Amino acid sequence: MSLESWAGGEIPELTWRVARRAFPKRSLAIRLRDSLGQVFDDALFAAAFPVDGRPAASPGALAMVSVMQYAEGLSDRQAAEAVRARIDWKYLLGLDLDDSGFDHSLLARFRARLVAHGLEERVLEAVLEAACGQGLLRRGGRQRTDSTRVVADVRLLNRMEFVAETLRAALEALAAAAPDWLEHALAERETDWLGRYGERVDSWHGLPDDQDRESWLRQVGEDGFHLLTAAWRPDAPDWLRRIPALQTLRWAWVQQYHRGQEGVRAREGEDLPPGHQRLASPYDTEARYGIKKTTGWTGYCLHLTETCEDDAPRLITDVATTSAAEGDDSQALPGIHTRLAGRELMPAEQLVDSGYVTAGTLVAARQEHGIELVGPARPVAGGDGRERFGHERFRIDDARREAVCPAGQTSISWATTRSSRRTRVPLVQVRFDAAACRACPLRSQCTTAGNGKWGRALTLREPAQRAALQQRRREQETDAWRERYRPRAGIEATICQIVHRTHARRSRYRTAAATHLGHCLAATAINLIRIDAWQQGHRPERTRTTHLCRLLADPSK
Repeated sequence: MSLESWAGGEIPELTWRVARRAFPKRSLAIRLRDSLGQVFDDALFAAAFPVDGRPAASPGALAMVSVMQYAEGLSDRQAAEAVRARIDWKYLLGLDLDDSGFDHSLLARFRARLVAHGLEERVLEAVLEAACGQGLLRRGGRQRTDSTRVVADVRLLNRMEFVAETLRAALEALAAAAPDWLEHALAERETDWLGRYGERVDSWHGLPDDQDRESWLRQVGEDGFHLLTAAWRPDAPDWLRRIPALQTLRWAWVQQYHRGQEGVRAREGEDLPPGHQRLASPYDTEARYGIKKTTGWTGYCLHLTETCEDDAPRLITDVATTSAAEGDDSQALPGIHTRLAGRELMPAEQLVDSGYVTAGTLVAARQEHGIELVGPARPVAGGDGRERFGHERFRIDDARREAVCPAGQTSISWATTRSSRRTRVPLVQVRFDAAACRACPLRSQCTTAGNGKWGRALTLREPAQRAALQQRRREQETDAWRERYRPRAGIEATICQIVHRTHARRSRYRTAAATHLGHCLAATAINLIRIDAWQQGHRPERTRTTHLCRLLADPSK
């Protein structure tokens, strides 16, 4: 499909006149066209279309339809129907009244092209550029960031359901792609293929009477290995091994099973891969299970960054989609800052919660991007939840490679190490003598090491990061800092709006890239709604005060 627009730059006269008569007070679509014009130019998406071939529908028009689809909570079919039937949408797209629109499947194909060519954020950037052109958005100032959970477009499966559904999905794909080969491969092994894998796992009701969990998992594992062995034989067609469902089966069986001389056995406990690597569904291999506090879900995390100035609309400037298994929000900050720098929208001050504040992010944000990261640092707590002596209570001498505790004891070891394999941050491990700690009167305020076997241990970062973290813990106790941090709470309203207006709590699509595209479309829709509200004179309201609160605060009223 080649790039050739069918949406004109000017609104047809008849469309203009009928829309004005039908909508005397104008609708969201009409106001957006009048104020912003044709936001999405076809040239923005030229990289996703070849220069020859059958002419395609206008990608700029498809982008606007995709955004309005989120603004009004429409499905693909409903959005395509709105293009055909609604006058205000024809006005927005610059179409004639007798234009028949397009088939709804074009929206899915358009999204697939954006994902394949890495253009997921192009729609968001186009609206941000339009807002900058109208003076609604500027560099510097304050922005705030927070995250929320996003449930993947898959069912939550326990381990038994997961392995059975993964094998069933591979059998289903092979039955459609190579039925003759599959029939021959299944005949080589005597098992109840149809009874065990003929129906989806959601219609499965427990174990057979003659099997327990261990034997059932082993049976499924043996069936899966039989299929994989048959597919990887030299006489099997090469293209079979490139079927995604079969590749997912192979990946899952490596994670879930051992096969040796003693046969097949399921992995258990620590023998299983860590959560950020383990598959959670055969239909979205990038979704992971995550947990925050008491909430667990399978899917992703959505990080939103927005402006929070009083004299401009609050616009979302960045969208980040990360795995639910990461858990640490601070890992998303470098990517957020890089994208903001590329859009020339770097803030001078960024308000975040404690999940984003670490010694490393405080220093990196200031040194690399000139951003003052404003957020509370977490207190030092023991295993029982009680606060303990923080690093600021110790006298640390990096030159002499020693530390002195609040009780006056000097450390006995100083070793350089690194953090987890994923972050690889250089650290220093400092230990104190166990006997001295055991006799120390301040032990209960310092360490939770049990039975007196271990003394206090410190895990230190480089001096600049350590100083930044200690300074933050001191200043966050002041009233001036609390007042400065107060506007961060407003990001919760944005999360509430994007979740309820665009239904962003559950992903509409599968894979991380497609989910990220959906988040960008949802954020763009919220930005257009807010720009429209601002231009109509509506300003963000503060939290409403009830009649009772006003009465008690001022009895004269």
